[in-house]
Amino acid sequence: MPTEINTAILKMKKRAEKYSTEQLVNTFVDVGPLFTILMNTDHQILYGRRGTGKTHVLTYLCSQIKENNNCPIYIDLRLIGSTGGLYSDRSVPFSERSTRLLIDVFSAIHDQILDFVIENSDDKVNITAVAPLLDGLSTAISEIKISGEVTKENSVERNNGASESLSFDLSMKPSLKLQDSSNVRLKSGERHLRVGVENHRIHFPSIRGIMANILKVIKPHELWIVLDEWAEVPIDLQPFLGDLLRRCLFPIYGITVKIGAIEHRSNFKIQKGVSEYIGIETGADITSVNLDEFMVFDNNEYLSIDFFKNLLFKHINSLLPEEHRYKFADELINAAFTQLPAFEEFVRASEGVPRDAINILIQAATKASSSNISIKNIRDAARVWYNRDKEKSVSSSSDAISLLRWIIDEVIGKRNARAFLLRTDTENELIDYLYDSRVIHIIKQSVSSQETPGIRYNAYSIDYGCYVDLINTSRSPQGLFEAELEDGQEQFVSVPHNDYRAIRRAVLNLDQFYSSGLK
Repeated sequence: MPTEINTAILKMKKRAEKYSTEQLVNTFVDVGPLFTILMNTDHQILYGRRGTGKTHVLTYLCSQIKENNNCPIYIDLRLIGSTGGLYSDRSVPFSERSTRLLIDVFSAIHDQILDFVIENSDDKVNITAVAPLLDGLSTAISEIKISGEVTKENSVERNNGASESLSFDLSMKPSLKLQDSSNVRLKSGERHLRVGVENHRIHFPSIRGIMANILKVIKPHELWIVLDEWAEVPIDLQPFLGDLLRRCLFPIYGITVKIGAIEHRSNFKIQKGVSEYIGIETGADITSVNLDEFMVFDNNEYLSIDFFKNLLFKHINSLLPEEHRYKFADELINAAFTQLPAFEEFVRASEGVPRDAINILIQAATKASSSNISIKNIRDAARVWYNRDKEKSVSSSSDAISLLRWIIDEVIGKRNARAFLLRTDTENELIDYLYDSRVIHIIKQSVSSQETPGIRYNAYSIDYGCYVDLINTSRSPQGLFEAELEDGQEQFVSVPHNDYRAIRRAVLNLDQFYSSGLK
């Protein structure tokens, strides 16, 4: 059976968009209370780095919304609009880029509401009542107004023309003809130049009113608007899209908005004053959920192991011949791996990222060939995946790769640890870059120490691929980080807690990196 299982593993697809909606629904694995939280009608942002499964989760959410007889509107913001580079084109005026984005998003909402009404026209949904409302919505979001000074310019057009011709007549009576003609044409008039900026004017109250009326007509159906790939919207335009959502959709009962975003690539608000802002205020207008909090191995070992066990079971089992499929996840795991520790090593190497997990597993199955997957296969596969994908990606930024190598030397080399602490108020673009590149991972937030009251830290672990070569050597990390516990003993912790007596050796001082001259 190992051969068949490994063959099935090699058929696994690495990205959610490569699966059909039916396949995504069938292979979805819930983790803890995540899906229960997302089914709440509160407006929410689902944060997660690339590869953590946001698209898979949101696609499954839409399928459940539809099963509940409501209207899911799923919009992939990578694909919105008909002019691909318009939103990012800095030569186009900002007002035009931002408004074009808003119009395109609401056009997609308009079209999907229309599709839903047509599909459910026999289910007490009055299409003749919705149609004029949708027409009104289309008009409200597409009005264009030209504003600015209008100047007049007098113009006079003068054309001078002259021609001469010389001809011979070679008939019986030769003759010579010389012809000269000239003309002057004068044209005077006035033409108008419009000087100013072309603006799209969107009527927020009109849109809000029309959307509310649509909800009344399609009642008891509700609208769930799911915006995926928020980070693909240029960061300077994001607050304006957020402002449209807040003003037009958030106040309406029966409309729920969910957003899939990458935290460090999202900008939801522009603060204009003490109480005035453009966009969405997280915590007040919308709540957030972070996928990493549910799936990082060092944060909750049981949840992570259970998640990946079911993830492999659903993906691999669906690719096996029907007569060779397994009834239970544990049976498949026992058949695929040489021993349970090999599977646990796989989970640890995945660092809570499904896309990394699938790529590592495919590499491991390739190396195992017709045998069960061993710990050595997992470590070799993790090394290949890290070197080929993650390190190569980080290397595109010389500053980022320098910081990563400094962290590895400082934390793993000097402290024999594989995690470090940074103050929660640390703002560093390179740290954010490394986090987005999945070479460091947040495993615990708001860690405190009695020696520094009032100061809290985030715990970051270094990616498994960074130290896989050191495992089983004298330089292998001894634990996450060293801390002084309540009893006064200093030791390496394996699971991060909220409070410690002292954590001085675990705190990373980025000023040392910048003063070292490595940057």
